[in-house]
Amino acid sequence: MISQRKTLKDLINDSTKIIRAVGAHNALGAKLVEINGFDAVWASGFEISTAYARPDANILTMTEFLYAASQMVEATNLPIIADCDTGFGNVNNVIRMVKDYEKAGIAAVCIEDKLFPKMNSFISTRQNLICTEEFCNKISAAINTRVDPNFLVIARVEALIAGYSMNEALERAVAYSESGADMILIHSKQKDPSEIFEFCKKWTHKTPIVIVPTTYTSLNLVQVKEHNIKMVIYANQALRASIKAVNKVLSTLNNTGILKSIDSELAKMDELFELQGMNEMLAEEKLYQLMSIQKV
Repeated sequence: MISQRKTLKDLINDSTKIIRAVGAHNALGAKLVEINGFDAVWASGFEISTAYARPDANILTMTEFLYAASQMVEATNLPIIADCDTGFGNVNNVIRMVKDYEKAGIAAVCIEDKLFPKMNSFISTRQNLICTEEFCNKISAAINTRVDPNFLVIARVEALIAGYSMNEALERAVAYSESGADMILIHSKQKDPSEIFEFCKKWTHKTPIVIVPTTYTSLNLVQVKEHNIKMVIYANQALRASIKAVNKVLSTLNNTGILKSIDSELAKMDELFELQGMNEMLAEEKLYQLMSIQKV
């Protein structure tokens, strides 16, 4: 767990590296992110909420989010970056959150500058921000509470999402950086990356920048590097892909009633056994059986 934090910190300090994180909502999703060669797992609040069939609007509790993230820690060697919405309340909630998430082996937490309860950034209503000073207090509380200096605190700026000016976004980001945030996540819901590029060009601080290109899907890694962006989070694509695939399979099965009609869409059982760790378990079982025989 400690090594996962150091891995993330080392990646941030590597000037040649763009960190690519992918969203997940459970241990299996995190394992698939690792298998496919990405650098980190984003324990997505949106994905976790959707997995519970609940709105992404602070309906779930911190305990439910933490449980999902802690399962990801156990399932993969990748660093887990936890989406913690607004920090689940005020400064006192943030203090408890940092203690519990650090204890669980999470590598980093991300909190956003919205009022609690928050609303998903892509819903066109109720995008209300807290004042800059109050959010700076949350950042300071998180930094002062952590024990391991490799446990990172990411400040997510929602000013552009809420319709505020670029200057407001920059001023908030500067304040959060000066309050100790290890990274700044600048969020946008525009269909192209021009707003993000403008922010990056005007960003003069050393604090690394994180982006989430959910809506500006034409962005490529060359552009990311050109604009000195350190981390890209593909926040919900895996979940959306899986929902589409499952719906397609179930629809076909419902229409045909024949399992053979969906064979080509299914992962082989051997793949699932490998993901479960079944082969590793059987190998260990055999090893201890041999050891027992040798003792006789």
